[in-house]
Amino acid sequence: MFKTCIIGASGYTGAELALLLHKHSQFDLAALYVSENSNDAHKNIGDLHGFLYEQISLPLLPLTESAMLALAADMDAIFLATPHEASHEWMDKLAGKKAVIFDLSGAFRLKNKSVFAQYYGFENTQDSWLDQAVYGLADWHQEQIKHAALVAIPGCYPTASLTALKPLFNENLLDQQHRPIINAVSGVSGAGRKAALNSSFNEVSLHAYGVLGHRHQPEISTYLGSEVIFTPHLGNFKRGILATVTVKIQAGVSAEQIAQAYQQAYATNPIVRLRNSWPKIDDVAKTPFCDLFWKFDSQSGYLVVTSAIDNLLKGAASQAVQCANLRFGFDSHFDLVN
Repeated sequence: MFKTCIIGASGYTGAELALLLHKHSQFDLAALYVSENSNDAHKNIGDLHGFLYEQISLPLLPLTESAMLALAADMDAIFLATPHEASHEWMDKLAGKKAVIFDLSGAFRLKNKSVFAQYYGFENTQDSWLDQAVYGLADWHQEQIKHAALVAIPGCYPTASLTALKPLFNENLLDQQHRPIINAVSGVSGAGRKAALNSSFNEVSLHAYGVLGHRHQPEISTYLGSEVIFTPHLGNFKRGILATVTVKIQAGVSAEQIAQAYQQAYATNPIVRLRNSWPKIDDVAKTPFCDLFWKFDSQSGYLVVTSAIDNLLKGAASQAVQCANLRFGFDSHFDLVN
C-alpha cells in the first residue's frame, strides 16, 4: 500500500479527502495535519466532522518544519488542502523528495507569473516547481499525471467548465469568433469552512460575484486554449456546482458531430456521465461524477451545455484521488466508482 497524508485536513475538502483515502484499498492514510497554530490541532477529525465519527480515529497534528521535512522523505503521497500561500511557501520543502505532491490550492495551476500575481495577489517565486507542475485535469491529462512529481489539482469551476468544453474545442467545433459564455453557481461550501458573513448560509440568496475578474477565468481559458466569459454565482445550498455553458458552433457542424465529440471523449469514462436530460446538483452531490447534457439549435448555431459536479469531490477531493490513482499505476476511477 502507498503511504499518504493530508495537510490541511480540517477543512471541508480535507475531510472528504480523508474519507476517500481511508476507504481506498491501495492507499494508507497515515496522518492528518493542520497548520501549527490552528485551533483544530490535536482534535480528532471524527469529532470535528461528524460524518467521519467512528470511521477515522486520527488526530489533527500540528505541522512543524521538522515534521514537514520528515513527511517529504517518508510518505509516498502528500495531499495539500491548504491556502494558496501555504502551498507556495512549503513546496520547496515537500517536493522533490520521495513524496508525490497533490496540491489542491491554486498556487501552481497558472504558468504565467504575471497573470498569477494579478489574480492571486502575490508573486509565485517557486520557478522550478511551477515549471514542473502538471495540471491535474484527470479526464484529459492522464499521461502527464502518470509521471508527475507535483500535480496541481484544478479548481472546481474549471473542472465543470472544461469537462463541458474540451470535447468541442479539441474537435474544432467552436466558432472562434465567439467566446464561450459560462454561468455557474456553487454551494456555500466552496468558500471553505472559515466563517464569513458573505458566505453565511443565512446571508446568501443567489448572486453573481467576481464578475469579469474571478481567478478561475484565466485558468479555464489557459487549459481550454480559448478566451471565455466566466460568471460565478453563489447559491443558498451546501454543495455542488451547476455550470451552464453557451457556445457558438462553426457553420456546417451537425448535431451528430457534436454528439460524436462527447462520445469519443467520454464513452469509456465512468466518471463523466452523458445524460439524457438536464442534470441537477442533487444527481451528483456526494459523488465523484460529472454529468453532462446539451441541446443544439442548428438554425442559430448555438449550443447550450450543462455540467453538474460536487464541488468538494469532483471539484477537489475525488479528482485528487483520480490523479493519485493515475500516478501510482491504477485506473483513474479505481476505488471511486464500482
